[in-house]
Amino acid sequence: MIAPEPIRPTTLPLAQLREADNPRRYFDPAKHAELVASLKLRGLLQPVLVRPIVDSAEFKIVAGGRRYRAALEAFGADGEIPVIVRDLTDQEALEAAIDENDVRDDASETEQADAAVRVLAACQGDKAEAAARLGWSAAKLERRLALANLSATVKTALDERRIKVGHAELLAAVPGAKQDKALDTILSANLDVGKTRELLMRVTQDLANATFDKAECAACPFNSAVQGALFGTHVDDGHCTNGGCFQLKLEAADAARREEEERAAAAKAAEAPVPAEEAAPIEPNSAPEAETLAPADAIVPGGQPAPAPTPAPTPAPAAPTKPAPAAAAPKVAVTAKSIAARFADAREAAWRSAVARALAANPEHGLVTVLTAAMSGTLSQIKPETLTARAALLVGEGFEKRDYNAKLAELRELPSKRASDVLAAIGAAYAKDVPSFEIVTVLAVEFDVDLRASWQVDQVFLERCTNDELKFVAQECGLVAHMGTKPFANLLKAKRDAIIAGMLNATGFAWAGRVPSAMALDGKYGPPPTSEPSA
Repeated sequence: MIAPEPIRPTTLPLAQLREADNPRRYFDPAKHAELVASLKLRGLLQPVLVRPIVDSAEFKIVAGGRRYRAALEAFGADGEIPVIVRDLTDQEALEAAIDENDVRDDASETEQADAAVRVLAACQGDKAEAAARLGWSAAKLERRLALANLSATVKTALDERRIKVGHAELLAAVPGAKQDKALDTILSANLDVGKTRELLMRVTQDLANATFDKAECAACPFNSAVQGALFGTHVDDGHCTNGGCFQLKLEAADAARREEEERAAAAKAAEAPVPAEEAAPIEPNSAPEAETLAPADAIVPGGQPAPAPTPAPTPAPAAPTKPAPAAAAPKVAVTAKSIAARFADAREAAWRSAVARALAANPEHGLVTVLTAAMSGTLSQIKPETLTARAALLVGEGFEKRDYNAKLAELRELPSKRASDVLAAIGAAYAKDVPSFEIVTVLAVEFDVDLRASWQVDQVFLERCTNDELKFVAQECGLVAHMGTKPFANLLKAKRDAIIAGMLNATGFAWAGRVPSAMALDGKYGPPPTSEPSA
């Protein structure tokens, strides 16, 4: 027998409603006052979406936080408002709240960005699934995720509408450590978006004149071409907005060039012929040949000196020797170790993200990580802004603005499930921020983190490879065997973009699950779990 559906209330007293994790942080005071006046005049016409709180007579608001706040002011805690009651999981409630804010008085872009980060984490890093859950295009998701890296101060300024989204998009292209200072300049000088863009253009670096290898810049978030693909407001293409990184790359390239010149000069000096006068130096005590005297005992009878010996003929000067051409420097062989050395930064970034996602999804592992970090004295290495900027999402609306006593009280009242999720988030933040990558690798091994769940060979990875490295990766991952040696050799004769496209789109070959040795922690190729071991 099918149990009847429970009877759901259609109205509830405001005293029985509790605010939840609203993605919105900022509520416009003027619009709030208008809504209060409207409620007093007409009542609440649009029901608030709520869900039951387990083992309680209270309900948690899913969508309608603005209406709830205005109703409290208009009717008091004893007033009743229309509601729609639904059973929703935490994730379903978050997605419904985001959708609600998108179609009503728009949540700020940064509020959407922080919510998008949470949804993406719940989707284990699958951007396609996250976009589908949010009802966004892939492009909108990418734009919001890019804004998630804004500093907390800049996010607040946009939330409170003290700056426009164009300002925020430009500031997203500035390294985090410099965003607050740039924001101060914008606010103090009252710069509009156009003036801000002009100011930023003056401090960018022209990539066209850079003397270093720009392969790594192709997908860098500080490359204006990448910013242009995300945002409507950006500086001109072909510029770098991270002056510190640009300068370090220049210095490294100059140092490498000087070392190469010194090696070439030393090799040339070693191969040059030795001049004759240097080959047979005159002994310091030798007398000049023209004044050589006969020895005292070289006297013939009669007192006449013996005839001087006929001097040996002076040899004709040798013809100058033409220096032999310098031998070409031997070509350095590409190995798993050499590629791994060049991809150390990409490998670290990928593994930090993978470990962070794994810890966020597993409260037990997150708790162990936090306890170990605390006991080893490294928990404090989490950047303060990493967690404080997301406190409202992790704990509750307005948490970061409360005093210490209020924060303590709120955390004590957290349900055990939510407290576990917060601890898992702290563990994830630790994996992102702890300076020692060795600690991250230990966590990855201890908790059996699989890089395949969040990373695979893509265009960004292949664009960083030289042609010899492309061949190595293709051989190692089985693409050469799949395509055939001759067809792959023919592919390598094409232009680089065609080579990379051909590798990524090879018919019948899947890159998913294949981890090149350059990206593996143990320096060994990792084949897909279900495939046969590579020969």
